[in-house]
Amino acid sequence: MSSALEQAKAVGDAVLYEGYLLYPYRASAGKNKVRWQWGVLMPPSFAAEDNGEYADSHTECLLEPRSHTTLHVRLRFLQAQARTVEERRGEEYVPVDALVVGDTEYTTWDEAVEREIDGVFPAAELLAQPVELPFSVPAGEETEQLGEQGRLVRRTRRLSGTLTVHLESLEGPFGGVRLRVDLKNTGDWTEPDATREAALHHALLATHMVLSVDSGHFLSMLDPPEWAKPAVDACVNTRVWPILIGDNERSEAVLASPIILYDNPAIAAESQGDLFDGTEIDEILTLRTMALTDEEKRQARATDPRAREIVDRVDAMPQELLDRLHGTVRYLRSVTGERSDNDLAELTELTTPDVPWWDPGADTSVSPETDSVVVAGVHVANGSKVRLRPELKRSDAQDMFLTGRVATVRAVLSDVDGERHVAVTLDDDPGADLQNTHGRFRYFSPDEVEPLEAQV
Repeated sequence: MSSALEQAKAVGDAVLYEGYLLYPYRASAGKNKVRWQWGVLMPPSFAAEDNGEYADSHTECLLEPRSHTTLHVRLRFLQAQARTVEERRGEEYVPVDALVVGDTEYTTWDEAVEREIDGVFPAAELLAQPVELPFSVPAGEETEQLGEQGRLVRRTRRLSGTLTVHLESLEGPFGGVRLRVDLKNTGDWTEPDATREAALHHALLATHMVLSVDSGHFLSMLDPPEWAKPAVDACVNTRVWPILIGDNERSEAVLASPIILYDNPAIAAESQGDLFDGTEIDEILTLRTMALTDEEKRQARATDPRAREIVDRVDAMPQELLDRLHGTVRYLRSVTGERSDNDLAELTELTTPDVPWWDPGADTSVSPETDSVVVAGVHVANGSKVRLRPELKRSDAQDMFLTGRVATVRAVLSDVDGERHVAVTLDDDPGADLQNTHGRFRYFSPDEVEPLEAQV
């Protein structure tokens, strides 16, 4: 396996289990009773626009193939597996919420099984016509005895779907093709007045795809070459977003992810293992897990083998590994000339000054609330109305959803390199006033905003 594909698998694994189980990692926690939020493709009978549930996804990206290029599509998803605890009572087994066997407690819970579907397609065949790949996963049941006291019964339901793959030559002298991949859940399950919990057992969960070629390369959707920008703008992606793996401009592999990421994402070297809760950072989650009571840890261990592994790993984590999670510097530019960039890169902790970076009593040369910056001949300052035009290659990938939105400038800031930044709140955000009060802004470069009015 190439390094790009290994990286794609590692990042894909993080996508598979994002939100699988949230801190405090016990089944009784309210937020662990509403599960499976990312990349969920429901059976057609449950999918509906009005409830925000869908049965399909569509991805498009650009590829520069060579002669005899072969495309490999690897579909990856989780399948819900119902794990039921059954207590033995005489000659019968009766479902229960939990059962203690020796020093171990077992809880009724939905686990997950990883699934992969592979398709290999010659580019010449895909250029001639779309190719459809049907797939299915059979239902299953297995039993694990828990001594004489009971057993675990694990059940999965049948799944089915189709992958449709097509290549289309781009117009113009530069060559290249547009790759289209459609994925559909085609399961025939139906149930009157079905609940989401029931439908999830017939859904493809955390669905994503790894697309790779044996020759040629994919182009970045965030920072394409100039000639490819019109073709990138014409690409349509629904419920997934294609990102390059292994390079920031072109690569042999693409990850079509339900979570928007930058090109060339990677797992942090400091990470000691899965924590599943991407809304937090490793250090905070680790410290919080350490602080759980013995009873809370017992409940977490009873929830799921993966939760048990988290608690056991945190309890056994030596101090030097915990220290690695704190204050790691990935890039720091020297501004004093007293240290080289290499010297600064070796630092692993930063200290916080006793005063804010901007103190009106200490530095009268800057005033974010009154400073301005000239954009297209207009002075933009606190109170200015602007339209957002984010450059995705420099900003958060999710800023694509802000393109064209109207915002109010709240401050103009300068960094240590003299670069200017515009802090804004969105005009159509109901919480804009509250965010302004607490200083919670969105930040853009001056060339990412379009003034809507001149300042008086």
